[in-house]
Amino acid sequence: MELAYCEAERAFEKNEVPIGAVVVTGGRVVGRGYNMVESLQDPTAHAEMIALTAAANTLNSWRLEDAVLYVTKEPCPMCAGAIYLSRIPHVVFGVSDSRMGACGSALDILHNSNLHSSITVTQGILESKSLGILQSFFQKLRKKQ
Repeated sequence: MELAYCEAERAFEKNEVPIGAVVVTGGRVVGRGYNMVESLQDPTAHAEMIALTAAANTLNSWRLEDAVLYVTKEPCPMCAGAIYLSRIPHVVFGVSDSRMGACGSALDILHNSNLHSSITVTQGILESKSLGILQSFFQKLRKKQ
């Protein structure tokens, strides 16, 4: 989770919403990413999406069946869909998102019985640290306006 937080710090430095993600399998980081929506002008350039793509490229497979995704903020519906499709069995996140979170806060895509999903979700890991960097980012942003 600390590595995901380091990715969030990279996003913060680039004036992106500071969310970071890493994909780990067999004790090895196979994908990492941070939010790049603004720099790429791409609404799909979320940390999770970038980390999942990097992991699939590293492993030469879209099936990430033995991996764990660590992310500093609860995945949104788009990212939860990608997590489901990539067959990641375990997601660990820091801070919940009551507005857009799709792992149990606003929605629960990863436990939807219609999808026959058995994804384990662990939440609240590095929660205060993950929340702190988000709050600092938005305070900084408001001061510029």
